[in-house]
Amino acid sequence: MRKFDTKVQHLKYKVLREVARLAWEDKLLDHVMDIPKMIVPGKTPSMRCCVYKERAILGERVKIAMGGDAENPNIIEVIDIACDECPVGGCEVTNACRGCLAHRCEDVCRFGAISFDENHVAHIDKSKCKECGACAKVCPYTAIVSRKRPCQVACKVKAIAMDENKTATIDNSKCIQCGACVYQCPFGAIQDKSYILQAIELLKNGSRNKEGSTQKVYAIVAPSISSQFSYAKLGQVITGLKKLGFQDVIEAALGADMVAMAEAKELSEKGILTSSCCPAFVRYIKTAFPKLVDYISHNMSPMAVLAKYIKETTPGAKVVFIGPCTAKKAEAQLEEVKDYVDTVLTFEELQALFDSRDFDLSSFEEGVLDNASYFGRIFARSGGLTDAAAQALKEQNIDFTVKPVVCDGIEACRMALLKLNKSPAVLGGNFIEGMACIGGCIGGAGCLTHGEKNKAEVDKYGREALEKNITDAISVLK
Repeated sequence: MRKFDTKVQHLKYKVLREVARLAWEDKLLDHVMDIPKMIVPGKTPSMRCCVYKERAILGERVKIAMGGDAENPNIIEVIDIACDECPVGGCEVTNACRGCLAHRCEDVCRFGAISFDENHVAHIDKSKCKECGACAKVCPYTAIVSRKRPCQVACKVKAIAMDENKTATIDNSKCIQCGACVYQCPFGAIQDKSYILQAIELLKNGSRNKEGSTQKVYAIVAPSISSQFSYAKLGQVITGLKKLGFQDVIEAALGADMVAMAEAKELSEKGILTSSCCPAFVRYIKTAFPKLVDYISHNMSPMAVLAKYIKETTPGAKVVFIGPCTAKKAEAQLEEVKDYVDTVLTFEELQALFDSRDFDLSSFEEGVLDNASYFGRIFARSGGLTDAAAQALKEQNIDFTVKPVVCDGIEACRMALLKLNKSPAVLGGNFIEGMACIGGCIGGAGCLTHGEKNKAEVDKYGREALEKNITDAISVLK
């Protein structure tokens, strides 16, 4: 069994693996209804009240693994029948309340929601409470707690609420599709749509192993792939991708090199800029700070820039991006990107693809992945984009000093954007590097593991690049 952080993540993987296995064999439509019973055989439940509910929820997971609700534009979906176990308490008074005389909780509440019984114990009227948490902050005994669902805590843009049935709902106008809620939901009731079937179809039609095939399918892989498959060497993973049918595997870091050169020049011309590499960050600006849209770099992301190059130089090519990011799935559907990127997979889905073919990666010979520079590879971690932009200015002999505001996580992005919204002077910098996930791309929701990532490991991988500067890396494109 592969190492996964949680049983929820492993369950998601098993569904993806079985869907992929049947798709390779052209048996999916005939056996799609059998998948829940394959995963939960017998009559003994392992997770829910009964085996029938488990299978019903698995049926919904299969739908999402096959692309989900086509009517819902969001790539993040809620499985309503799986969302029923989390308490929805809000602010509650615990038995730590001592019935003190100060009554600070009552005084601070602006909505008159707090009263006291004959024993002087505080009570909260839920019909009046606005869940502001002011009472909890002033209680000297920390006797008032705010109980929020894990998905709500994870969603820093406040896109998740509860409907009349206490089921999580996602406000698509606020959601930035970062996937933070997907990983944090303890019941796996929130999932990202999978496009694994599209990838399989592309590979079946254009396999490098298929005689007479003229369609070439390229994999663009994010730099963070170097730390994902811990049981195999990176070169063996590259070989595994080619055995799946990819014509070649190219580093998204090469696209990062291309973007760094263009974005550095744009920064010097405009004087102030926000990065455009993280699709969740870009969407956050457009939804929450629309007045700042003009500050967004006009350059596409490394994924899109590199895919565009491949399509323009290789007629008939198809491109699959593979990385740690759920928001990339949404980016690939944007009008300005969809002609270049055919579909997107996460590392979770790539693991399912490998296992659907029964690959033993550790037994493969090592392939080679070396298309980018050190600076392109460090885009994967927070601060890497800024370092690359500074290097690109130097290599282009542009006399401009970068004054970066490095935002590690969407909350840090929010603070920087609030300052810029007031004025560039308040911001105190000229380049906002926005990363929605903590740590940068290495903390993405589609990673195989979600423990603390060591940024030094990213730099180490970067130093292994043959090309030490950006100019040399992109010279191969010319």
